[in-house]
Amino acid sequence: MNRRPTRPAALVAAALAVAVLSGCSSDEPEPVTFDNPKSSASPDPGATQRAKASGSRMPTGPRADFVTESTLEDGTKIGVTTLRGKKSGFTGKVWVWAPKQYFDPKYAHSGFPVLIALPGGPGYPNNYWMGTDLKLESSIAKWSRQGKSLPFVVVMPVLNPDDKFYYDGSDIPGQPRMGTWMTDDVPDFVKANFRTFDSRDGWAFMGSSSGGFVGLKSVLKHPDRFRAVIASGPDTVPDSPLWRGHETERLANDPGRLARRLIARGGPEVDIAFQVGTAEKGQANLEAFMKEYGKGPVKTRLNVIQGGTHSAHSYVPGMGNGPIQWISEHMKAPVPAA
Repeated sequence: MNRRPTRPAALVAAALAVAVLSGCSSDEPEPVTFDNPKSSASPDPGATQRAKASGSRMPTGPRADFVTESTLEDGTKIGVTTLRGKKSGFTGKVWVWAPKQYFDPKYAHSGFPVLIALPGGPGYPNNYWMGTDLKLESSIAKWSRQGKSLPFVVVMPVLNPDDKFYYDGSDIPGQPRMGTWMTDDVPDFVKANFRTFDSRDGWAFMGSSSGGFVGLKSVLKHPDRFRAVIASGPDTVPDSPLWRGHETERLANDPGRLARRLIARGGPEVDIAFQVGTAEKGQANLEAFMKEYGKGPVKTRLNVIQGGTHSAHSYVPGMGNGPIQWISEHMKAPVPAA
């Protein structure tokens, strides 16, 4: 399946132009904080107990230093920082957006669900979901107001360690440990900085193309940590050339084999929402995957986007036509103060 960038060339050129103009400015990046809101109510000694009862988890620290990448129309900000992965040993950028609800004092003691958003294309040195032009964050904000989506904290790490190869979000022998980066270091970073949930029901992936593959594989490999994924136009087999000579390890990261093992174990249940456009290839492959593995604890659904292409510009609107609501119904929602 095509794993090249899914952003039109014109947008890439525009982004480069913005970068050049930004480089001419002497302004320092504006710091941004995602610290807890202060409750408007009088101190409540039972707040911590209620938070624990709901499965909420307060930030453990240490706090990362974020600077502003961009600001949405509703005033919320996308921040960026550099994460040095303690378990993987890999260092890369991570972008984060938190919805307005996150800063509402009535949710000051509540966890929020997390959506790890992964790009197609090289996925390095940037993650294109951090761009406001694709409207992922603003769409989630809108859908949450409409009751279609939970108010997710969106986390956008780099997908690969360079732009030369695809690493399949895996620990390929002799290569940077991108599987550990994605499923250990990134979640640990989120837990250190944000109010989240202990339960796997508070954690999901979404991604397009190669990012959809990594999200799919990560959920099936670690169903004890992640509940759901929206995989748009994804590959369904690990096919990085770096697997050569490491067939055993490659098969250990194959979504089909992982699904078969999960079915044999009888759970836990995972929710896989596929998307594909009618103007791209891949629908038959996804339907075959669903027929073979969409049984028992592996719950699947397919959203076919009429006229949709292998593009993030097709996938974001498609998410609003079923997939985001479907995974939201199976995940934990933030709980307001009593």
